[in-house]
Parts: sequence; C-alpha cells; structure tokens
Amino acid sequence: MKKLSFIGTSLIALMLLVSACSPQTTPAAAPPPTEMPVATLAASAAAGVTVMLGKNDALGSFLVDDKNMTLYLYTKDTPNTSNCYDKCAKAWPPLLTTGAAIGKDGVDASKLGTTKRTDGTVQVTYNGWPLYYYVKDTKPGDVTGENVGKVWYVISPAGVQITAQ
Repeated sequence: MKKLSFIGTSLIALMLLVSACSPQTTPAAAPPPTEMPVATLAASAAAGVTVMLGKNDALGSFLVDDKNMTLYLYTKDTPNTSNCYDKCAKAWPPLLTTGAAIGKDGVDASKLGTTKRTDGTVQVTYNGWPLYYYVKDTKPGDVTGENVGKVWYVISPAGVQITAQ
C-alpha cells in the first residue's frame, strides 16, 4: 500500500514538474487602439521633424508637417509652454521630436524651437507657440481644427493664428 501511494504521489509530482517546465503560449497582445490618424502617430516622436507650408483658399498659407497634416496653435498656451495635457492632448496631440525641427518651403527656420513637456517629451514650437495636430484631421490638408472653441487655430508662416474669413 505504501509502495502504491509513493508511486501515485511520484506520478503527480512528475506531472506537475513537466507542466511547469513546458513552454507556455500566450496569445499575442492586441495593439493599443489609436485615436490619431496614422500620419500623426508616425510623426509624433520623429527625430528631426519637418515643418512646411500648406495652403487652401479659405486660410491661405499655414504650417503643416512633411505629410501635409495641419499644425495648430492653442491660444491658452504661453510662449514656449504647453497647457494641453491629458484629455486635451488626446484630441490635440503635440508635435513631438527627438531631434531638431527643420523648416522647409517658406517656413522661417529661425522661428522653430522646442519646449519640454511635463512628461519629459519635447514638443516643437514656432514663434514660441507649441504645435499640435487635431485628431479629426484624418487626411492631408484637412483643417477641421480651425477655430475650434475659439482657441485653436492654424498657424501662419509669420507665426500667428489665422482665422478663416
């Protein structure tokens, strides 16, 4: 009886040992959902982001990134300081960089700069204004963020807000 009990216990221990040592497969984690256009996600922390000029009939020339996604200023910001975090930054993702910002096609490179955000990331500025995207701009050239809440505006080559006519 003792021999049979010992064999049973040994078999159970062996089964536990084998199952503990065998490789476990876990399902692949799903990628996190995104609330930003793909172009925004790709540029959101790029090294050496490029700022250029876009144009439309209603607004004239204004700042865009190298994928022609519109950039905005927030009038509640102060020079070189962002005041858009949490829910605000989800709707208005900052233009982030890990390198220098480059101005092309009529953008005054001397007006480009950066500012450090409270989370340690670095946001691109133009004429002191921190720059943002708008999540409802889904394709290049969209300007759906213009004059939202009377505090969000596209930004001119001179570095000031543009208000639609």
